Amino acid sequence: MTKMTPELPIEVDSETGVWTTDALPMLYVPRHFFVNNHMAVEDALGPAKYAEILYHAGYKSAWHWCEKEAELHGLEGEEVFEHYMKRLSQRGWGVFITEEIDLDAGTARVRLEHSAFVYQIGKVNRKIEYMFTGWFAGAMDQILSARGSSRRTVAKQTQSGAEEGHDHGLFVVTPLN
Repeated sequence: MTKMTPELPIEVDSETGVWTTDALPMLYVPRHFFVNNHMAVEDALGPAKYAEILYHAGYKSAWHWCEKEAELHGLEGEEVFEHYMKRLSQRGWGVFITEEIDLDAGTARVRLEHSAFVYQIGKVNRKIEYMFTGWFAGAMDQILSARGSSRRTVAKQTQSGAEEGHDHGLFVVTPLN
């Protein structure tokens, strides 16, 4: 097994117990706890409705995170997107690999290996990592906005490691019409 050196600065306030990484308060919970809660909400709302809610929340959060990190580290353009993929990978969601990115076209293709959802749920023959889609569009749109572009994008999952015949997830970002 290869060890990923996280290089994440984790600080714990001894008085409050609050964990902080990248200047953001964090929660540290077991994967099964998060995924079990995620599946309970999906069961209650249905996958389509829950995916819609998570898309918008994830989009907003990714925009905010990318904006703050770009400012903090002096990053711009593709550097911001790559920094975001690295940090997501270091936080246990899976390993996110930018296969393609074209800021001028407003497109990207992200591969997800070692999905926390697939590890916990297994092969269920459907796309189960829809939680991430808004993250990619939110990151892309923040970067585009910082470059002065009014172009906006949408992201969707095209395959999942939870589907038979696939060992990884795949997400595409394309411009809105």
